[in-house]
Amino acid sequence: MARSKAAIVLCLDVGFTMSNSCPGEESSLEQAKKVMTKFVQRQVFAESKDEVAVVLFGTDGTRNGLASEDQYQNITVHRSLMLPDFDLLEDIQTVIQPGSQQADFLDAIIVCMDLLQKETVGKKFEKRHIELFTDLNSPVSEDQLEIIVANLKKTGTSLQFFLPFSVNDDDGGGDKSAHVHSHLHQNSFPRKGLTEQQKEGVDVVTKLMHTLDEGGGLEEIYTFRESLERLSMFKKIERRPAPWTCQLTIGSNLSIRIVAYKSLTEEKVKKTWTVVDAKTLKKEDVQKETVYCLNDDDETEVQKDDTIQGFRYGSDIIPFSKEDEEQMKYKAEAKCFSVLGFSRASQVQRHCYVGNQVLKVFAAKDDENAAVAFSALVHALDELKVVAIVRYVYDRRCNPQIGVAFPYIKDAYECLIYVQLPYMEDVRQYMFSSLKNNKKFTPTADQLSAVDSLIDSMNLVYEDDDGETFEDLFKPSKIPNPHFQRLYQCLQHKAFHPNEPLPPIEQHLLEMLEMPCMVKERCQVPLEKVKALFPLKDVGKKKEEKTAQDIFKDDNEDGPNPKKQKIEDEEDSFSIIKLAEGSVTSVGSVNPAEDFRILVRQKNADFKDVSQQLINRIDQFLEHKSSQYYMKGINCIRVFREEAVKLSKVRCFNDFLQALKSKVEDKALVDFWEIVVQDRISLITKDEAEGSSVTSEEAEKFLAPKEKRNEPLPATDEGGDVDDLLDMM
Repeated sequence: MARSKAAIVLCLDVGFTMSNSCPGEESSLEQAKKVMTKFVQRQVFAESKDEVAVVLFGTDGTRNGLASEDQYQNITVHRSLMLPDFDLLEDIQTVIQPGSQQADFLDAIIVCMDLLQKETVGKKFEKRHIELFTDLNSPVSEDQLEIIVANLKKTGTSLQFFLPFSVNDDDGGGDKSAHVHSHLHQNSFPRKGLTEQQKEGVDVVTKLMHTLDEGGGLEEIYTFRESLERLSMFKKIERRPAPWTCQLTIGSNLSIRIVAYKSLTEEKVKKTWTVVDAKTLKKEDVQKETVYCLNDDDETEVQKDDTIQGFRYGSDIIPFSKEDEEQMKYKAEAKCFSVLGFSRASQVQRHCYVGNQVLKVFAAKDDENAAVAFSALVHALDELKVVAIVRYVYDRRCNPQIGVAFPYIKDAYECLIYVQLPYMEDVRQYMFSSLKNNKKFTPTADQLSAVDSLIDSMNLVYEDDDGETFEDLFKPSKIPNPHFQRLYQCLQHKAFHPNEPLPPIEQHLLEMLEMPCMVKERCQVPLEKVKALFPLKDVGKKKEEKTAQDIFKDDNEDGPNPKKQKIEDEEDSFSIIKLAEGSVTSVGSVNPAEDFRILVRQKNADFKDVSQQLINRIDQFLEHKSSQYYMKGINCIRVFREEAVKLSKVRCFNDFLQALKSKVEDKALVDFWEIVVQDRISLITKDEAEGSSVTSEEAEKFLAPKEKRNEPLPATDEGGDVDDLLDMM
């Protein structure tokens, strides 16, 4: 399916009246050039296949295919039909200048039609457009008006006018579309300020557009201001629908030919950043080389063939070659869309939808049997309120997915909507305390009512007095991605002003992401009521002690802080740990702290033996001498201490910590011991557990740094050996 292309001619009036303006205001020519710039920007960044030409009238010279001694003078074909680019943008901004002559805009339209006829030969264009920018202040002759209309209709060419004023005298009259139209034009100068020549031009334009389209001709006449508002957003990149054909199978005997299309998927910036030479701005002038070196004093170079990728598993590196990786991959036989079974629609919760795309699945075209069978399946799912659980494989190179296909029936078509479902590893299970069972957090009836009112006031669907839906105030399908808009704005600015700072984000984009004005006004009273019923008190800034967890924490880690997460101790409380108790037989390297916690709680557990396993893991972590493993060791020590206090195994922990302190001093692990001191992990005192003889003062002294003694240097023998002297140095 080829993407439709259009041939577009931008016809600009550069006559001397277009450059006239009142003090402090932009001229009509500058406004028209802004509209043209916005239009071309959209085409460039949308990677459009439409071709654009530029025709100027009112120029000092003449250059067009119809020019004769006294015909079609002061009209110039500035640029032939071709793909829009940054050169065209630069032409519009800097090259196109006001002329000192005037020309008939109807003659300019004829030149545009001639250009389209000649330059589209041999090319396939589904649409043809002429966009004319003028102030209608030049003389006009209606002699060829009928010929123009006939030719436009014959070739299917559309015509649009862009003027500095509105030709619509209707003030709205209660009609919503007219009201919007009037609102868009409210800043254009009034009709009563037009010259006689402009009034004559308006009559000709009105007659021309009515002849072309009696019903909606005037809707193709825009003001410069209205056009800037409409073109302020960069156009999204057009995507050609790519069909995915397959067989929908149910069991081994039922197969239906289907075709699927992407209905929703995350759009990414197609253009990627690349490194270029700062002076020449050429990619070819920069060469990148990757060198592998050993982590030794000489940084010995290693050939790429002598390296192999490895996978870190706990504290070990498992070598894994490319051949191993290929053998590990799942080998699917072919593409697949197989129904594994059916489930009630209510069982598939919305929060279980994952993946980055949504597929719409239809029966294959021109296959009546497939259409009948597929329609029966869709309607059966809809009537029974069930969904299909599907195994989906895009092709033999891809891993299989599990997804849900639910029926979707509209007046114009019916289909299945496919969304991917998570695997076990994708689900995050977190434990949080209940709000229901805590009287402190139980809201009053007034508080519930206030929040209900706030939610009602922030409804984004505006309803009229009869209760019928009137307008959606917030349409995600109409809101462009601000990241793309900002990127395109900055790229376009840098292309023409490389040494200037980037412009601020455009105001209309910021306004689009804010709360709609109607909702903002409506929720003020409910908000004040909520603020009164939920008072906030300033408790002062609490000075927090900075721990090693704060220093080395991972900012990208999702979920609650593991240090603050409480694990219930009661026998009847549910936890993820209890589910894993049966499979843990020793303290592993992946999650040693939790393994230790599980093992010491098992019946007939030998605390001394299990703690020795944990100590061995801590020693392994300290051998790596990196912050990641230091934090793993700290977590193990903290859990060791907690369990020793609970199970009254005080001596076991205190002996370990004293031995660790000596070991740290011998192996120069000062950084690790500083973390222990910062986290205040000291000996278990007699105040914390019975069986300990350590006082609080002794525990505090245990973490205190040792005082360095100033020992006198040993006397040296002047006649000593050179080797002895070097040893002393």
